[in-house]
Amino acid sequence: MKIGNSALLLSAVCPLMFLAASGTASVFADLPKPQPSVAPGQLGRDVNPFIGTGGVSYLCAFDFPGATVPFGLVRLSPDTVSAQGKKATNTSGYYYPDPKILGFSHTRLAGTGATDGGNFLVIPTTATNAKSHRRGLNVNYSHQLETAFPGYYGLALPKQGITAELTATRHVGVHRYTFPESQAPHFLLDVTSVLGKGNCKAGEVKILPEAGEVEGSVVTFGTFSKRYGGLKGYFVARFSRPIQQFGTWVGDTETAGEKSAAGDDVAVSLGFAADPKQPALELKLAISYVSLANARANLEQEAGPANFDQVLAKAVAEWEEKLSLIKVSGGSDRQRTIFRTALYHSLQMPTAFNDVNGDYLGFDRQVHRAEGFTYYTDLSLWDTFRTTHPLYNLIARPEQRDMVVSLVKMAEQGGYLPRWPSGGGYTGSMFGSPADMVITESYLKGIRDFDVEAAFQFMKKTALAPVPQGAPFSGRVGIEHYLKYDYCPTDLMKKSVASTIEYCYSDHSIARLAQALGHAEDAELFNKHARFYRNLFNPETQFFQGRDSQGKFTPDFEPEMLTYTDISGKFTHPYVEGSAWHWRWGVPSDAEEVVKLFKSREYFVEQLTEFFSRSPAGVSLTPNAFYWHGNQPDIYAAYLFNFADRPDLTQKWVRWILDNKYGDRENGIDGNDDGGTLSAWYVLSSLGIFPTAGTDRYEIGSPLWDRAEVQMLDKRLTIIVEKNAPNHPYVQKVWLNDKPLDRHWLQHAELAEGGTLRFEMGAEPAKK
Repeated sequence: MKIGNSALLLSAVCPLMFLAASGTASVFADLPKPQPSVAPGQLGRDVNPFIGTGGVSYLCAFDFPGATVPFGLVRLSPDTVSAQGKKATNTSGYYYPDPKILGFSHTRLAGTGATDGGNFLVIPTTATNAKSHRRGLNVNYSHQLETAFPGYYGLALPKQGITAELTATRHVGVHRYTFPESQAPHFLLDVTSVLGKGNCKAGEVKILPEAGEVEGSVVTFGTFSKRYGGLKGYFVARFSRPIQQFGTWVGDTETAGEKSAAGDDVAVSLGFAADPKQPALELKLAISYVSLANARANLEQEAGPANFDQVLAKAVAEWEEKLSLIKVSGGSDRQRTIFRTALYHSLQMPTAFNDVNGDYLGFDRQVHRAEGFTYYTDLSLWDTFRTTHPLYNLIARPEQRDMVVSLVKMAEQGGYLPRWPSGGGYTGSMFGSPADMVITESYLKGIRDFDVEAAFQFMKKTALAPVPQGAPFSGRVGIEHYLKYDYCPTDLMKKSVASTIEYCYSDHSIARLAQALGHAEDAELFNKHARFYRNLFNPETQFFQGRDSQGKFTPDFEPEMLTYTDISGKFTHPYVEGSAWHWRWGVPSDAEEVVKLFKSREYFVEQLTEFFSRSPAGVSLTPNAFYWHGNQPDIYAAYLFNFADRPDLTQKWVRWILDNKYGDRENGIDGNDDGGTLSAWYVLSSLGIFPTAGTDRYEIGSPLWDRAEVQMLDKRLTIIVEKNAPNHPYVQKVWLNDKPLDRHWLQHAELAEGGTLRFEMGAEPAKK
């Protein structure tokens, strides 16, 4: 489905929702939907940025429809509120079912369960309504009057007579507002705005009316930023017209004519003359997390003399370049929309954090300069190591290299490789040490231009000892028990099964890197540790099960019980976000040995088949004990059939997931997107190859397209699928560069030089 049709379809399917969002149809009859003069690119026009912005609230993908560039620091998007005034039901600030809009803020995370950002909220209004909008527009809006594509968002508000348009560079949000000819434009700029339940402190703002500028700073305390003491951000805003009237707000008190203000709740009020000949007014707002001077330099270098359309054209071109890294043909309009939107979402985060001069805020809270690399933060590693970073290892290798360099810099400045680094510090979110997989896989796949020996030593530091009390990073919680008992005992710590499995996954990666670096003794040690998960496999129940320090399996075991419903944790405290069924398939790094733990290969296949067959079809459904696509331990599960010599079942269930767990509407992602994790799963699986994260191996699945071209720097992999059809999910034959492939896996080296991967598909499983 193309952009522009989705809102019309939804209005037909869900008229009550649209009435709630719109008030009445007549309210919005006088102003057309924004039609920017710069059109989306040929590939970008198939992207629907509204996918992932709605659905069941706690299962929302938490994506946003606003304007950004690939890996941009600025993510300029509308912020919405419920009818009851509740903010950020979607953690990125925009929730599709919300009926009201507050304004347009510049920062947010993409697709995560953490609510951070929402800084520098721009509230367009008129002089007659300005005071009533001190806390935001809080007005009804209509999805039928929204336009969005990569690099652009637009919204018409007919009752107010205002059209808002947004675009961006890496550090600058660029706005264009068109007002009624007879109305004097007015803006409120909330310096201390924040999403959700976060808060801001120490706001400072200064109006420079002669320059048409506003500058200031604030310290934000969101879900993540509060964990490391807050994140101070600086901004410089520049308007395309002289500021005629101005004033400041501190709390609910306005002071007209005042040029500066400070406090925990501050805003500025800015008035402009009406101009019937030029009803549009532009605003450029640049951000830095180092200084005001750097914010101004970011503005000058990226957007200084350019107008809105020029900035938009560049943003469109940047997205078109990234979207062209994988070109596909065949499939349906719906599938291509899902695919290109998934690729778009996969490239929004991590965040390129350094300023145009290379300065960035490090994990030691000092300013450093990135020389020879771009410094990235906001890496949702516990999620993204599974799909997103493997995708970058194919199509975004320079960026992936810089992300690995950034992880090593974080460790040098903060003492440890992070697990979920965000902004300027450690967040401690989730568990394990997934940076091990990201770094190892990058090295094994040929990314070598970083200090791998330093990275390896930091891996060992976390894997072999607890962190000292008061350390900024929590490390591997319970590592002393893991090393003493060869598993995490359930009577000594929570998350014992999940932690053991995750620690073993990391240790498997460390062993592979040690081997590649020639550290034989370390490789032997970590290979031993990587097998500790086997000590938690109960041969009686055939599940990974909690085991105490005396070696006894916990008697309170209900494998279909979810952590979400087991409020007391009696049955599920050894697990994380799911059930024992989910964690049963959480060791893809040693899958061949996992199959051997079961009483027979046939029983393994039977149980894995049950896991899928008992899972309901559809997206954004209530969590269940069986296959749940949005749950991290499940991400690899469909590919485990390959290790039991049943590639036909991998092909069947991969195609089922592609067909049933993604959609082209606002609820079209089956859980939190987690920095593009679920989106990257679709991109990779639809190509017919899927990585085993932390290794150089890919499993063969069920390709969706007639043809795909994957650009890997100066090499191109062409995937050709013969006899392709919706009812042909089964691979009959595979050729790599015209040579028959007699296995259902590939190594990265076989793909890295490009060439042709050719499939022949059929309606029935291939005969052995």
